[in-house]
Amino acid sequence: MEKENARKQTLEQLHERRKQVVRLHKKALGVMQIVSMTGLSYPAVRACIDLFDAGGWPAIRPALRGRSPGVGRTLTQAQEDSIQRTIIDKRPEQLKMDFFLWSRAAVGALIEQEYGIKLHVRSVGKYLKRWGFTPQKPIKRAYEQNPVAVQAWLQGEYPGIEQRARLEGAEIHWGDETALVNTDVRGRSFAPAGKTPVALTVGGTRQKLSMIATVTNQGKARWMIIDDAFDAEKLIEFLAALIKDAGKKVFLILDNLRVHHSKVVKAWVAERIEQIELFYLPSYSPQLNPEERLNADLKQEMGKKVPMRTKAKLREAANEHMAMLDKTPERVIGYFQDRRVRYAA
Repeated sequence: MEKENARKQTLEQLHERRKQVVRLHKKALGVMQIVSMTGLSYPAVRACIDLFDAGGWPAIRPALRGRSPGVGRTLTQAQEDSIQRTIIDKRPEQLKMDFFLWSRAAVGALIEQEYGIKLHVRSVGKYLKRWGFTPQKPIKRAYEQNPVAVQAWLQGEYPGIEQRARLEGAEIHWGDETALVNTDVRGRSFAPAGKTPVALTVGGTRQKLSMIATVTNQGKARWMIIDDAFDAEKLIEFLAALIKDAGKKVFLILDNLRVHHSKVVKAWVAERIEQIELFYLPSYSPQLNPEERLNADLKQEMGKKVPMRTKAKLREAANEHMAMLDKTPERVIGYFQDRRVRYAA
């Protein structure tokens, strides 16, 4: 008879089998006879009889399997709670640790640093799983970004700009520059599983243009494509066209690119204070600028097309997309629905 595995039985099933062993034992049957009749292993039968002889019927009731909660853990509950709070509230570099993210190795190093307890990386993984911590792709934030400045912008500076715009009848524009190149292939291409598709890039000279553009939460998009390097002269040329097109005062919000703060630009704007004013986002905070969504949209669409071999074709493709935006203001308004820029909608 094939031997039974007692570990695969429920506690109730195991208890019944033990009672069967005891009843046969009380009939003066030998251990090997009981093994043969029950299908249990010799050690299981022997252990059951020994339990009964030592403590009677109560002794053969199986005990609960596994460890009691907390038994066998290296860290105390207080230590576990402290480590969890640290992972949630701090980044490794804030604790002077040589890690960028909270990996299992980083958490293990934290435990050793705090309590002098060295755990295997697998043990650290078990703790993290028990705590409900999962590996996740972090939200990227510029290293030099100042969270205090960002909150000041969101809660004070921008609401003030918005209020002034309403009182003065001004139009708020969000501006930015971007580079356009003919080697930027984006998107995904279907292919048989395991066969990575190949995208052929343009041979010869790499073509590049620059573009400055603005968007408003009313769906306007204004742009200028530049062959040469973007400088103060080109920015002033664009600002002049923006004022003329708006027909009202413009409040233009920009990032902190050096050219935006140049003396010549500031002097030009100061002479036209009734027509335009410039405002600046907190440093290293591109996620606060809705115009960044236009740049991403433009490059995504251009990257799906056959690469342009000349600047003329590159310019034509960019103007084609921007002209489409000019006719579909709802698409531009959609840029402001991103959760990070919804404050400006």
